[in-house]
Formats: sequence, C-alpha cells, structure tokens
Amino acid sequence: MIRATYHVETPCPIAEVAAMMAGEQSAGTFVRVEGETDDLRARFGATVVTTEEIGQSEVPTLRSAWAERKGLTGPRGIFRVVIDYPEDNVGVNLPTLASVVAGNLYDLGEVTGLKLMDVEVTPEYRARYDQPSMGIAGTRASVGVRDRPIFGTIIKPNIGLSAEEIAGLVGRLCEAGADFIKDDEIAGTHPHAPVDARIRAVMAEIRRYRDRTGKLVMMAFNITDETDAMRRHADLLAAEEGSCAMVSLNWAGMAAVQSLRRHSPLAIHGHRNGYGGMGRHPLLGMGVRAYQMLYRLAGIDHMHVHGMGGKFSDLDEDVTDAARHCLTPFLAGDDRVMPIFSSGQWAGTLPHTLAQVGSDDLMFLSGGGIMAHPGGPAAGLVSLRQAHEAVVAGVPLADHARSHRELAQAIATFGLKG
Repeated sequence: MIRATYHVETPCPIAEVAAMMAGEQSAGTFVRVEGETDDLRARFGATVVTTEEIGQSEVPTLRSAWAERKGLTGPRGIFRVVIDYPEDNVGVNLPTLASVVAGNLYDLGEVTGLKLMDVEVTPEYRARYDQPSMGIAGTRASVGVRDRPIFGTIIKPNIGLSAEEIAGLVGRLCEAGADFIKDDEIAGTHPHAPVDARIRAVMAEIRRYRDRTGKLVMMAFNITDETDAMRRHADLLAAEEGSCAMVSLNWAGMAAVQSLRRHSPLAIHGHRNGYGGMGRHPLLGMGVRAYQMLYRLAGIDHMHVHGMGGKFSDLDEDVTDAARHCLTPFLAGDDRVMPIFSSGQWAGTLPHTLAQVGSDDLMFLSGGGIMAHPGGPAAGLVSLRQAHEAVVAGVPLADHARSHRELAQAIATFGLKG
C-alpha cells in the first residue's frame, strides 16, 4: 500500500469527505458505475485508515463555490485523514503516484483546506524506484570529508560574472579550503555566461587544484533546463570530470529529474526554490515530508532544507523535520540523501543545527558567512571548522573563540545570539 496523510478542513461530515477522497483518487467516483464490480473495488479501491479531528475553524480557509451554494457557512472541522492506495493503481510511475496522492483533491467542493502532509511506501515498493547515485556516503567520498559536515558556499554575485570570472572565483574558493561550491538557483544559460562555457572554465580550475593537492572540490552547476538540454549539460559535465549537477526541482519537474537520474551518474543537487508556495500555508499545498518523498523516489542525492536562525520563514522544527527525513532510510540499502543547509548560515548557527539534527551527515553552506568574513573566505571556512571543533569538544562557542581568531572575528561580525 501507498499511505498518504492529509490535513483537511471541511464543513461536512469527515467520514463522508474521507470516503469521497478515497473514491476520487481510486475508483474515480463515490457512486457505483457500470463495470465497477465488488472484486474490482476490493482490489483497486483506496481505503480510509483513520480520521481524527485536530482543530476547528470559524471561517473557511479557502472559498468553495459548492459550499456557498449549499449554505455551508458555519464552523468547520480540521482533520488528519490517512488513506491507503493500492500499489497496483500506480505501478512504477512517479507522475501518476503524485496524481494519485494529490491530484484533484485540492479542488473538491467539500474541502475548504487541504494539505498533503506525508507519503509513505513499503521498502519493497521504494526499491522499485530510482535511488541516489552518490547519496551521503558517495558525496563524502568524493570530497574526502568523513568526520564533520561538508562546508561550502555559493557563487556571489549570483549573476553578472563571465565564465572566466566565475572560474577565477572558484579557483580562489578552492584555495580557501571549500569542500563544495554551488551556482545560485537563478544562474542559468545567460548570454554573458552560458552553462557550457561555465562548466569548461570552472572545471579547468577545479582540475588544476585537484592535480596539485589531490582534493576534488565538488561544484554543483545549475543545469536546470528542459530535459534534453539537461542531459546534454550533464554529459558535458561528466566529460569535464565534474561530479554534481544542480536542478531546481519544482521548475524542472519530477519526471525530468527522474530522466536525468537515469541518464547520468552525477550527484543530483536538489534545490527546492519555490517550495514555499506549496508548503508555507498550514491548510494548502504539500508538507515537506510528502514533497521530499516524491523527489527521493526520483533519485536525488542532495536536498535543500533551508537553515535554522537564517533569513527565511521556516521554524527550526520544520527544518529539523526536513533534515531528519532526508537522513531516514526507506529500504534495506542506504537511500538517504544529504540535507543541505543554507540561507543566512554562519559559524554561529552551526552548533544549534547539529544539536537539532543529531548528525554530522549534512552539507552546511554559507554565503555571507564565508564570503563576507572580515578575514576573507579562507578565514570564513576556518571559522566553520572551529565551530565544529567546539561542538565536538562540548565547549560554548564564545569560549572557544577566545583562542581561535577566525571564530572570534565571525562572532564579532555576525553577532552571536542566545
């Protein structure tokens, strides 16, 4: 079975609404039609597992013309609804799976709020879908980091630099000690820096650094595009000895990401920009666990989860839940993906992040925290490693900073809170 959990707001009896949801997404109707036998319903009909009231709303979250025509204007309940869908209704087809667990449910007239919170599958069913090429272990092996988080940064300014200027910046960041560098999500195939030119120029710098030091810095090139173009970009990146392709998941789409996974062994760095549009409202869209499960079935290796104490709207518990979901295996092998922390992150936000997640298996990206460090990018990266040393030693960050200049400079610049 494929299990989906929803939060549903409705003015109608929840048993009727849940049955309608199950019928809409399996048999296709809540009334018997010609050819719909008992055996067919038993095999292919979805099953309502539980319904539980979790709140009340005095006014509808979303307008429904259907409810207004019925005069259903009074208080409404908010419910947690769990439905099981037969695997045979989907087979192995990721877009169809998404259509089954979500699809037309958002449009039901009886519903004035609905959010898909979680999607769970059996290990056997999970194994039928694509898995990470590198995942956590492969990413660590590629960058040569095993006993701490992977520290990295983002190309700044986001756009405007030529391919050669970007390559020069990447070379300096390699020398500064970065494990990982990424394009911004708005970096595409610009006239001033086409993606193929960026790949060739930047990888030449990365190879030079590798040949001299033995360390291969992982660079996530943003190859987001239509599917055939992404395949071409991935082929060029692999030919240039690159290891990682970044994709804006929401705008490329699940099927395109899945096609890229099947085409290339590169690590797929999943950027979720735009997720706030489907995730921020408590009664509309898709929760992070459901969202991440669908893209994990597409075979991504890394997943952005935003950051704690940063510049975005996420609550710490939301970021923690997203990261822990990334670190949860869903089959007998290791299909975990590496959570990527970014947005306003610096040495001062690292201890709380590690405490909340309970693991070093993460990538910690600092833009300003590295690039704007008063001692320069190398000192910014050192400050991150010093912060991790303090965590391992169980020493408060401020105390550790007394004998570690780069960390002290970071605290003086960015301001330690709490």
